[in-house]
Amino acid sequence: MALVAMRDRPIPLAHLAALTTPSGLYEHALGTEPRVANGMCVDDAARALVVVARMPDRTPAVTTMAATYLRFLRDGQGAGGLMHNRRTAGRRWLDEPSADDHWGRALWAFGTAAACLGDDGLAADARRGAVQAMAARSGHPRTLAYAALGAAQLRRVLPHDEAALRLLRDVRQALPRSRPDAGWPWPEARLTYANAVLPEAMVTVGAELGDDDLLRDGLRLLGWLVDQQTTDGHLSLVPAGGRGPGDPRPGFDQQPIEAAALAEAATAAYQATGDDGWRQVLEACVAWFEGDNDVHVPVRDAVTGGGFDGLEAAGVNRNQGAESTLAWLTCLQLAQALPAGTP
Repeated sequence: MALVAMRDRPIPLAHLAALTTPSGLYEHALGTEPRVANGMCVDDAARALVVVARMPDRTPAVTTMAATYLRFLRDGQGAGGLMHNRRTAGRRWLDEPSADDHWGRALWAFGTAAACLGDDGLAADARRGAVQAMAARSGHPRTLAYAALGAAQLRRVLPHDEAALRLLRDVRQALPRSRPDAGWPWPEARLTYANAVLPEAMVTVGAELGDDDLLRDGLRLLGWLVDQQTTDGHLSLVPAGGRGPGDPRPGFDQQPIEAAALAEAATAAYQATGDDGWRQVLEACVAWFEGDNDVHVPVRDAVTGGGFDGLEAAGVNRNQGAESTLAWLTCLQLAQALPAGTP
């Protein structure tokens, strides 16, 4: 499906709304029914806040959802910018605050909400959340990559914020760079999960700091990653078990988060370069959900907006959890938001 054909397609939020309660967002579902016993997590609330903050139409329902996810994230913040992640449906936190992946995603969400929600109380609270979170640091590259995306978004509304600038500079030093091996330039021995966030952060930080070498390296790695996940003109995503040099393809169970990560990174690359080739990557991400994949079956419910939890050799995992649902909504949203250009 060409991007132009999606521009007037409503973004369906029904299933996301069904997973949402006044206290947060359920992580897992059995089919379409929330698994209440499995509770909620900051990871998903952050992804959800990014999606609803970027919605072009601020309906009362969207505003309520944004407030719910933001409140969940703010409640999870602890001393020194660290964050809890997992919480029961009864609002009891199950872990100690840390700076693991959920911290980076929360900072990404705070920055995005601050930049997109306008001049109101929610945006101001998101700015406070971002400032508090930026006091922490993580030792994990993907975590820092997400954090850098949040700091870059925060600079849209606070261009002279010194804490955001310090974080971007710290992330520049910590991001892994491409290896000289032409066959496997990826900075890790295996592709694992949300892989595209690493080159996306390189592109974003490079653009923010005027580091052209980092920007170019990020674009090269992202192009290589797209090639690694493309077969016969469609995406063949890294499976849950990862992928290393020489691993057989296709691999299953393919995870929707990989398509969403590629879509986010392709959008950042397009914004940095204006190269229409990145549009085609975004279109391939949407098409993967629509059925242009290794099994030729849709990985989403087009009516409710639910995303299936994985692509298997025999079809799809019919469960529609928060991560997969938000991955589908992310791809559709980014496709619609990209300015019209060369077909």
